[in-house]
Amino acid sequence: MSTPIANLKRTPLYAQHLALGARIVEFSGWEMPVQYSSILEEHQAVRTKAGLFDVSHMGEFKVEGDDALAFLQYLVPNDVARLAIHQALYTQLCLPDGNVIDDLLIYRLAEQQYMLVVNAGNIEKDLAWVQEQAQHFPYVTISDQSAMTALLALQGPVALSILQPLTDVDLATIGYYYCAVAPVDGIHCIISRTGYTGEDGFELYCSSADVSMLWDALLAAGKSAGLLPTGLGARDTLRLEAGLCLYGHELDEQTNPLEARLGWTVKLKKGSFIGSEALLRAKEQGLQKLLIGVEMRERGIPRGGYALYSDGRRIGTLTSGAPGPSVGKNIGMGYVEAAQDVIGNTLQVDIRGKFIAAQIVALPFYKRNK
Repeated sequence: MSTPIANLKRTPLYAQHLALGARIVEFSGWEMPVQYSSILEEHQAVRTKAGLFDVSHMGEFKVEGDDALAFLQYLVPNDVARLAIHQALYTQLCLPDGNVIDDLLIYRLAEQQYMLVVNAGNIEKDLAWVQEQAQHFPYVTISDQSAMTALLALQGPVALSILQPLTDVDLATIGYYYCAVAPVDGIHCIISRTGYTGEDGFELYCSSADVSMLWDALLAAGKSAGLLPTGLGARDTLRLEAGLCLYGHELDEQTNPLEARLGWTVKLKKGSFIGSEALLRAKEQGLQKLLIGVEMRERGIPRGGYALYSDGRRIGTLTSGAPGPSVGKNIGMGYVEAAQDVIGNTLQVDIRGKFIAAQIVALPFYKRNK
């Protein structure tokens, strides 16, 4: 298990993952832990107590300079101008045809200083795209901070009580999609009230050189509260239950944000941005496909790539699917012809040549009690 898989990268926590007995798999060009104990146990820990994820494979770009805001307003469909310092937003990088290069978070860290957080498998592609677009803006600089930045996600209902003794910041005062810059157990961090699980929690950005100490400190602090190290397997079932898109599945260069039900992130009234004309046209002319939630009505586990049928005619394709431990059902997301997007309608999933009954349901599948 410790033999490198050809040309794959490792996070600074690779040795810790091996020591904890993690099963390592390839993910987006990285060797990553898919599970430590079991996906089910780790999933339930995040829903009921807390889980700790190593997501240091994610990419971080710093964008700064007098043109930083104008550049980002042109680069993405969401409205970066509305960000206060230490606030974040979710958005996408779009092509001129409106389709998605990647989805990302943008943090405003200072007056004209921003951090973009992109998906691990897209770092090189995204960086090239962002740098190319920046040529139109003379007073902006882009720097790739990915190699020197590590990221941990502490997620679950007791995440705040685990983290609070390690920092002087009153964590309860950090709003959702806001952050604070402060030490955690003596380690300089950006403490962000964000996550990808449908639960409350925090994401902690720190130096790659310090992340091993931070990981150990958090696991020790949370041990008595039931905190578990959690792998990518549970991360996927958690985000699926929460109806959150995963790039390469629900989002790709053949799909636009409106089709993915991310219209709330597309601010067509803010002025011109890359893809704005195409997205406005798509909205006016009507969408060809829409993202739906699917719940199995018969035995069978839906998976990404499975075809969807209605009355013997193919109407779409699943993009993700798995058992949903917290909802007690086999669930999936996928795209169907826009005319077929009717909550409650029955359809069939082609599972290895068998047509298995399913139903279109509202997203998300799971909502936590706040």
